[in-house]
Amino acid sequence: MRYIEQFTEGYRVSDVYLVKNRQIAVTRNGKEYANVVLQDRTGTIDAKIWDLTSPGIGDFEALDYAHIEGDVILYQGNRQLNIRRIRRAEEGEYRPADYLPVSPRNLKEMYQELKALVMSIENPYLKQLAVSCYVDDKEFLKAFCYHSAAKSVHHGFVGGLLQHTLSVMNLCEYLSKNYEMLDRDLLLTAALFHDIGKVQELSAFPENDYTDGGQLIGHIIIGTQMVHDRIREIDGFPEKLGRELEHCILAHHGELEYGSPKKPALLEALALSFADNTDAKLETMMEALSSGGVGNKNGWLGFNLFLDSNIRPTKDMQGLRRGTETSAPDIQAGPAEGSGTAGENEKRSDRRGGGSDRFANRIEFPGWNS
Repeated sequence: MRYIEQFTEGYRVSDVYLVKNRQIAVTRNGKEYANVVLQDRTGTIDAKIWDLTSPGIGDFEALDYAHIEGDVILYQGNRQLNIRRIRRAEEGEYRPADYLPVSPRNLKEMYQELKALVMSIENPYLKQLAVSCYVDDKEFLKAFCYHSAAKSVHHGFVGGLLQHTLSVMNLCEYLSKNYEMLDRDLLLTAALFHDIGKVQELSAFPENDYTDGGQLIGHIIIGTQMVHDRIREIDGFPEKLGRELEHCILAHHGELEYGSPKKPALLEALALSFADNTDAKLETMMEALSSGGVGNKNGWLGFNLFLDSNIRPTKDMQGLRRGTETSAPDIQAGPAEGSGTAGENEKRSDRRGGGSDRFANRIEFPGWNS
């Protein structure tokens, strides 16, 4: 198949893609059309169906795999696909792993790096807390290691939450070695738990969208409550240390206008906010550069809303596209939990090639299947 990141203006598409989203809209003239977002493991593209009554437009729903025929155009500097024909794809026409964006890094290797940092924590209470979640809790690990860190913007792919958490921990490790006043154990534990709430804020792939709790409460509060509940299960956990850890999570976005309920009041909270923002911003820009096309004659890719700036690369991005050099694990995509009735989920699972085990090629942790 030809991946979305390889689409160029004028390319005629004829292949199967995952329908990430579908919405009906109305033109200024009162005519209905469809806004469609298509996805494969290299990214997404906005698509339009201008003539919904065309005989080539079949029935399909969001999260279906659909065979698409259409033309790639440029609209306001961005690629867009005008769909001429669409139908629900049949089983055997697609491989689910081709349609889920996956971390370019090896998930097993990243987990082993993260586990090594967990085991290096010396404070007995913080270590017990970390081990209880990231070593002993196999069900949580399954969700965490395959979860994204965002719906979009940065690390919005399978393994994204693991990759982001590991990167933030590594940055905090560096900071702790260069600023002696930092409490390394508190900082590393805060980095480990800072985005734990995202396993509940966002639904599982292929949906990867905000849950009701995610919309109403958000990952910072959800995560703080998750950590608070875990702390209560550990006998003798110091109340002061628990408050400090929870504060670091509450303040990790750094500013009130960025969603933090509190601004950093501890050195470790400040360091965590810098590490989190560094990794998030760099990943945002790397993803934008790797999927931004060829740009103008000087390489400028145009204005990026999330970075609030025009951007361009300083090196050739060819060959650095996400997913072109790293093969995706054989992931079986099923419906997201809570996204429908049991009967609806079973039907959707059948259409999408999913089963009760969403991840066929899972990371093997000792005792997972016991």
